[in-house]
Amino acid sequence: MEFLDAFSVSLQSVWNDSGFSAFTVGNGIMIVVGLLLLYMAFVKEFEPLLLGPIAFGCILANFPRTGFFEEMGLMMAINFGIANEIFPPLIFLGIGAMTDFGPLLARPSTLLLGAAAQIGVFVALAGAMIVGFNVKEAAAIGIIGGADGPTSIYLSIKLAPHLLGAIAVAAYTYMSLVPMIQPPIMKALTSQKEREIVMTELRPVTKFERVVFPIVSTIFISLLLPPIAALLGMLMLGNLLRESGVTDRLSDTAQNSLCNIVTIFLATGTGMTMNAKDFLVPETLLIICLGLVAFMGGTAGGVIFGKIMCRLSGWKVNPLIGSAGVSAVPMAARVSQLVGMKAKPGNYLLMHAMGPNVAGVIGTAVAAGTMLAMLK
Repeated sequence: MEFLDAFSVSLQSVWNDSGFSAFTVGNGIMIVVGLLLLYMAFVKEFEPLLLGPIAFGCILANFPRTGFFEEMGLMMAINFGIANEIFPPLIFLGIGAMTDFGPLLARPSTLLLGAAAQIGVFVALAGAMIVGFNVKEAAAIGIIGGADGPTSIYLSIKLAPHLLGAIAVAAYTYMSLVPMIQPPIMKALTSQKEREIVMTELRPVTKFERVVFPIVSTIFISLLLPPIAALLGMLMLGNLLRESGVTDRLSDTAQNSLCNIVTIFLATGTGMTMNAKDFLVPETLLIICLGLVAFMGGTAGGVIFGKIMCRLSGWKVNPLIGSAGVSAVPMAARVSQLVGMKAKPGNYLLMHAMGPNVAGVIGTAVAAGTMLAMLK
């Protein structure tokens, strides 16, 4: 009898210490959300490199009593890297090493398309304030319109860390849905004649221009907007390693092994902010809706300004390339190419669209820096 009593007490103790005893309906819902995101990542192939770790991080975050953030360990170290703005700049280092700024340098006017596409950021910012978010939260939500995950995370950490999970999921989800969201907007805002415009071949860009651009951009923008010096500086350093011609090993490391490692940590850590207590609130649904408004507004802004450039250039600019100004490199540029090809087979717009596409990366960083300078 004493043995049975002791065994019963032991079982009760094990149960009380287990995660099952503290498991809530909210935890169950969020695990299902994580499984749904895993399905989107690995079956539907929506940004699997990012959405996969985010989804798994979401599942891990909803296991009770793990002690992830109570004592130093891997999970706390990952959270430290996110909360202290280490991972987003390192991701930008890799993006810079992978990015060819040649199309932008060959046609500098496309910088304006990248700037025009940022209108979605400010439309969503205004909308977020109207529905009740404060100005810092609204700014963090609005940056989703730039379709730039690392910048969205960077600004969220600075202005609204409690909204990080919802903002990151919205940003990466809409980035993965670019081929579905953008084409209807692009077709609705352009005529068949505009979509059929064939653009002239880009001029060759010299090595001198390619090397000078990241240096000059870093100096000018960092002095103008110091809050984004780390983010933009790493982007341009990565590009300088790519273009210098004498740092191939560093460029290869930045765009491959380092970028892959940091992506795992950043995405998993972002997913781990999606605990039931913080995520299952009405604000999350509002953020997801406002993120869609921001993304659609950015696409529309780029295309509309593309139409203006089309007229001013004497019908030499295809307005479809304006949609690439939302930053999602290089997916948005590929969408411009695909829509243009459907309108006129053989119409090669990809390299032309890469100009506003990389301009969008810079534009989103500048928009984030402007907000930080005004609100921090």
